[in-house]
Amino acid sequence: MSNSTSNERDAVLTFEDKKYDLKKLPKEVQELVKGMQVADAQLRMHEDTLKVLAVGRQHLAMQLKAKLETINPIN
Repeated sequence: MSNSTSNERDAVLTFEDKKYDLKKLPKEVQELVKGMQVADAQLRMHEDTLKVLAVGRQHLAMQLKAKLETINPIN
């Protein structure tokens, strides 16, 4: 789903290779589109959060590895 808007009066919804005039769609459909936009934004935000957490975890693993190099393992 993409919503390309050059300006308010030319709002076009592209969904499954079909284009729709967003302003002429029923209010209920417009609300669904807004909901999809919010969901997309939330997904992007959480994907970014996961990337930050992965980098942090990787850094912690590097620190752990460095600290364990001076300690003899039990096996």
